[in-house]
Amino acid sequence: MDINMSLIGQMITFAVLVWFSMKFVFPALNTALDERAKRIADGLAAADQGQASMAVAEKRAQEALNGAREEASQRVADAEKRAQLVAEEIKQNAQAEAARIIAQAQSDAEQQLSKAREQLRAQVADLAIKGAEQILKREINPTAHAEMLQRLAVEL
Repeated sequence: MDINMSLIGQMITFAVLVWFSMKFVFPALNTALDERAKRIADGLAAADQGQASMAVAEKRAQEALNGAREEASQRVADAEKRAQLVAEEIKQNAQAEAARIIAQAQSDAEQQLSKAREQLRAQVADLAIKGAEQILKREINPTAHAEMLQRLAVEL
């Protein structure tokens, strides 16, 4: 019986230990495990939220980058368009200047031609007078016959 008592004593001790553990130890362990599981879940949720925020930030950054690329492309296109306008304006100004220079040259040429004609008329008039002097064997007074010389100059 001694063994039985010892066995019964061990069983009672074991039962008290189980009861004590169930009453005091396991609830504390369950609470600690629940808190740890909650912290892990909160950490995972924060990580998921961080990844979502990172995805949103990456999307915004990509949109900003695309916007910057579009703006840069638009600025390049505007600059090219402006360069073409400036080139066209320079071309038009050069054409206008060339036309002005040509018109001035034509005017100068006409003036020189007119001056050459006048000189030629004067020379022809002088030759006509000399020829008439030779024919008439007398000297013609240029002031007295100015009207005749004017008609001759107009006819030439």
